[in-house]
Amino acid sequence: MNETATGKTMVLIVEDEPLIRMGVADYVGDTGFATLEAGSGDEALAVLSGRSDIDVVFTDVNMPGKVDGMALSRLISERWPRIGVIITSGMVRPRATDLSPGAVFFTKPYDFKNLVDSIRSFAA
Repeated sequence: MNETATGKTMVLIVEDEPLIRMGVADYVGDTGFATLEAGSGDEALAVLSGRSDIDVVFTDVNMPGKVDGMALSRLISERWPRIGVIITSGMVRPRATDLSPGAVFFTKPYDFKNLVDSIRSFAA
């Protein structure tokens, strides 16, 4: 785990719906993690390429742009294998074999406590 200057685990929240993204970021931040936000997979890749302190990415599957959540997960697994990935969707239910190695999937609506527990497990 990398630690930010404040010693907190850094979580990148990737969600195209601003209210959902802000709500998740607020909740995750309130539980002691540092957060960043991205509105698309393409934006998330730009953030990941420019930073070395991201420990966990929480991403929706369906997003605008060239990179959806599943593709983002695969790219993270290839380029930044130390970063944990949590994927969510209310429409897509991937099989375990569709997920990148080590990735975790939650259906929407997800339980925030379970989400935070998963973040903690990646950060340990």
